[in-house]
Amino acid sequence: MSYEGPRTDPPHSRRPRRSPLTVALAALVTGALLGWGVYEAVGDGGPGTPVRTASSPAASTAARETSPSGPAATEDGGRPDPARTASAPAGAGPLRGRVVVIDPGHNPGNVRHTAEINRSVDIGTNRKECDTTGTSTNAGYTEARFTLDVAHRLRALLEEQGATVRLTHDGDEPAWGPCVDERARIGNTARADAAVSIHADGSAPGNRGFHVIMPGPVHSGGADTRAIVGPSRALGERIAGHFLHATGEAPSNYLGSGTGLVTRTDLGGLNLSTVPKVFIECGNMRDSKDAAQLTSGAWRQKAAQGISEGIVSFLRESRAAGGSGRTAGSHGR
Repeated sequence: MSYEGPRTDPPHSRRPRRSPLTVALAALVTGALLGWGVYEAVGDGGPGTPVRTASSPAASTAARETSPSGPAATEDGGRPDPARTASAPAGAGPLRGRVVVIDPGHNPGNVRHTAEINRSVDIGTNRKECDTTGTSTNAGYTEARFTLDVAHRLRALLEEQGATVRLTHDGDEPAWGPCVDERARIGNTARADAAVSIHADGSAPGNRGFHVIMPGPVHSGGADTRAIVGPSRALGERIAGHFLHATGEAPSNYLGSGTGLVTRTDLGGLNLSTVPKVFIECGNMRDSKDAAQLTSGAWRQKAAQGISEGIVSFLRESRAAGGSGRTAGSHGR
């Protein structure tokens, strides 16, 4: 299975020099020669040097690590390149007027609020827990810290191009959650042109790679995804192609049959969305090789760049087609 690659997009921002193998793989994507089996051979070559940012899950309770008034500080003690992260003036940039909601999976404060996140909420097809604490690497670097860091980097990149960006939470506000139904509601209320939930998986060692989760058709209770299935798939395909190009990370070797694309109908954040929305599992935190990438600040910047370019590609395509990417929805949840 294949998807449309980034071949019609404008040139990418300059990135660190890559190896000949990575360049060759990128050429395959941009040429739309997307036989995923080719990428199995590069699974052992994770870019970046691991940066140990936590020694135990308790480190996930650290205070917010960025300032909303300036470039986001990285977890490894530095700051992103100001040229890549400075916010554009209001109304400036090619994405002016477009709204993007970024949903950092889980919340560092969830570990202190287990009673609250364990209560069940309605996701349309059934009920499930409000939220979870997420997973972590074997060294204790938590998924919640990872997702928040990538979200900050992604926000800066999108704002640089003029998009209005909203996060479902920012680590310290709210102190836990939000619940999965509220996360969907935030995107719906914002009338987002695109919404992306950032995650990292907690699968078995040896399971490697990224995958993008898209909503399947659901029409049950308060959930009706029928209007967003198509645009969400277009969003997911764009993000998958650009994420591969930016990071060199292979598609999942354990889900999606090598495509990096998965459809699910059991996630409240997708079921209750009325705007185009996908989840991205950036890698497997329980695999040592994937973990080495996820704990690298340099690699997280590449991940944010790939997700950003996928969103930009989707929004530009939508605008060129005369659509907004939004769906009106009927239940505002």
